Amino acid sequence: MKQTTPPKTYRVKSFGCQMNVYDGERMAELLAEKGITPAPEGEDADLVVLNTCHIREKAAEKVYSDIGRIAKAGEEAGKKPLIAVAGCVAQAEGEEIMARAPAVSMVVGPQAYHRLPAMLDRAVKGERATDTDMPANAKFAELPQRRKSAPSAFLTIQEGCDKFCTYCVVPYTRGAEISRPFVELVEEAKRLVAAGAKEITLLGQNVSAWSGENERGHRVGLAGLVAELAKDPDLARIRYTTSHPADMDEDIIEAHGSIAKLMPYLHLPVQSGSDRVLKAMNRSHTAESYLKLLERFRAARPDLALSGDFIVGFPGETEAEFEDTLKIVDEVRYAAAFSFKYSPRPGTPAATMDGQVAPEVMDERLQRLQAALRRDQMAFNEASVGKTCQVLVERRGKKPGQWLGKSPWLQSVWFEGDALIGDLVQAELLEAGQNSLAARLREGALA
Repeated sequence: MKQTTPPKTYRVKSFGCQMNVYDGERMAELLAEKGITPAPEGEDADLVVLNTCHIREKAAEKVYSDIGRIAKAGEEAGKKPLIAVAGCVAQAEGEEIMARAPAVSMVVGPQAYHRLPAMLDRAVKGERATDTDMPANAKFAELPQRRKSAPSAFLTIQEGCDKFCTYCVVPYTRGAEISRPFVELVEEAKRLVAAGAKEITLLGQNVSAWSGENERGHRVGLAGLVAELAKDPDLARIRYTTSHPADMDEDIIEAHGSIAKLMPYLHLPVQSGSDRVLKAMNRSHTAESYLKLLERFRAARPDLALSGDFIVGFPGETEAEFEDTLKIVDEVRYAAAFSFKYSPRPGTPAATMDGQVAPEVMDERLQRLQAALRRDQMAFNEASVGKTCQVLVERRGKKPGQWLGKSPWLQSVWFEGDALIGDLVQAELLEAGQNSLAARLREGALA
């Protein structure tokens, strides 16, 4: 075994969902605890962590391509960077990555990355290691305390999924549903706020399935956790994602109407408007039950912005069934949405179903769906013009004196004037674009 010099700099590249962003931040904190610093922008890092996502098509092949590119760049620079593959592709591929990619020193799954520092010590000695163990909740106790935070921070409260949608790899790569303890989450949220967070987004593969016991020993769900976090006077905003329609109870619906700090935004995937397709996907809702659920949320919070997920071209989907999806879009009028062509994930039931839809048919349907979604997003933004709302300032814009932030409805807002990152300012929305709105600060703008 050939030893290598301990790395002085690192870069974590996270792909995919917001939970991967959270995991990437925590891995960065683990590396910082070892005295390793982020590589300056534009410079190669001594250690590269690829924090991967397995949702998209050919995800594994893209990881191998990234590995090859990083190794080649290091060779041309006369260096040999340490490479770690983390996340869901690491969990799914495991030892296969080690066999196919000799440049990789470490492969670590999403439930085991708390052991990354120990794996790194072994890698420096020339050893290669794989850890795809899935101990429930163990990693959180091993992670360092949060010492700094962006104005908008992520907090993972739940991991895994028991729904087993036929197209999805999450139950296999993230495991069964587990909920982090109530007290642990409240403490981490307090540390995030003390470190600068004004907004916290609660994360989970199925965040609405979270449950726990509060300090009085009472069983509470997501709404109870939101209510407890809202008591912190220095926390201004709370969000959560991603939810499943089957686990949205009356308490969380009422919370949208009664807890001012819970932002008027709901991401609730539907995936298809066809009941037959939904059944084939193993989704427990129907188009009608989904729409009725949204009606209840809108009754509790009339200004609610709605977001969803859609898959087109699921095996066996007919043109009429796709039209059912367009009908859902026309009825809901989403403020934002994510839409994808179906792609088979190895090991999932849908991958071997009959009736795989031709790529060109999926392409055409996706274009039509996205045109409808863009139409509604633009309409929602245009309807916001003239409103005055709080904007959380998140970063500087490209121009001097320009700032970028988020509205309560998760719209990107830019304005010019005197502000600081982390400020909550009052801004009048002046002009709508497809993906952002222009605004001006109101007098006495600090909220």
